[in-house]
Amino acid sequence: MGFLSFIFGAKKRQVADYLKSGAIILDVRTQREWDKGHVDNSVHIPLNDLNSRVNEVKTLNKPVIVCCESGVRSAKAAKFLNLNNIDAINGGGWVSVKHKL
Repeated sequence: MGFLSFIFGAKKRQVADYLKSGAIILDVRTQREWDKGHVDNSVHIPLNDLNSRVNEVKTLNKPVIVCCESGVRSAKAAKFLNLNNIDAINGGGWVSVKHKL
């Protein structure tokens, strides 16, 4: 097993574990991106709005898998949520999260 396979395999297992524990999927892409496609039953809060809407995420009282287009914005969002005492991981791109369901 190569290094990248090890890293991405661990991420896939982590997402699967979060899904089994009842995690919600939070999509932080823009409205335009969301309208083009998204994971069914995911929550949409654009990254630019997350700071003012963090309490909405807290009230869900569930672990969070954050996704975006490629994983960059979702990494920022997951870190922000963790700093606000929300159990969140970076799920990466929304298409890859959708394929894990």
